Amino acid sequence: MPPTPTPPRAAGRQKDPEKDPEIDAVVRTATLDGLAEVGYAEFTIGQVAENAGVYRPATYRRRPSKQHLITDAVATLLVTTPTTDTGELRADLVAGVSTLVTAFETTLLGRVLPALVADLAGDPELRDTFLDEVFHTRRRSTETVLRRAAERGGIPELDDTTMRFTLDALAAPVYYRALFRHAPLDHTLVTAGVDLLVLTGRASQAG
Repeated sequence: MPPTPTPPRAAGRQKDPEKDPEIDAVVRTATLDGLAEVGYAEFTIGQVAENAGVYRPATYRRRPSKQHLITDAVATLLVTTPTTDTGELRADLVAGVSTLVTAFETTLLGRVLPALVADLAGDPELRDTFLDEVFHTRRRSTETVLRRAAERGGIPELDDTTMRFTLDALAAPVYYRALFRHAPLDHTLVTAGVDLLVLTGRASQAG
């Protein structure tokens, strides 16, 4: 009996388009390109699908609205764990908060932020997505550095209320100037804010 012929090998396993990281990356890139080309107001999911070379339903399966697409893409413009712990608290905080200035001044994030914030205010689900994927992830790394500094005795131990305020106070001036552009947004602002908080904390500890 002649041997049974071996069936031809498949060219490759079919990928689930809903779980394909390559498509995710292409969609994010197309989102950023679309924002750069037409701006936030004129940006559409159809444009993303066309530029990414994917079907529109595949785009909707990833994110249900253009605002969700933009939120996802914005996360790639920000360092989501910006603050490393080298043991030098001032330098670590300056480096971490400075990633915000860099993102606002060297990417399209500064142009997108005002419109995105307005949409977040009117959509609780979108706001929660932004907080989970962008906002809280950044804050957690900074909180870790502050708590480790307190363990070393470099600053007073911070209760939850004081910690939340400190995290707000570190980043708020950058966001404020990015939104209103009433004054220069530069790294001088970061160092001034960090010095005020760190020196005030040390003075309080000494007292």
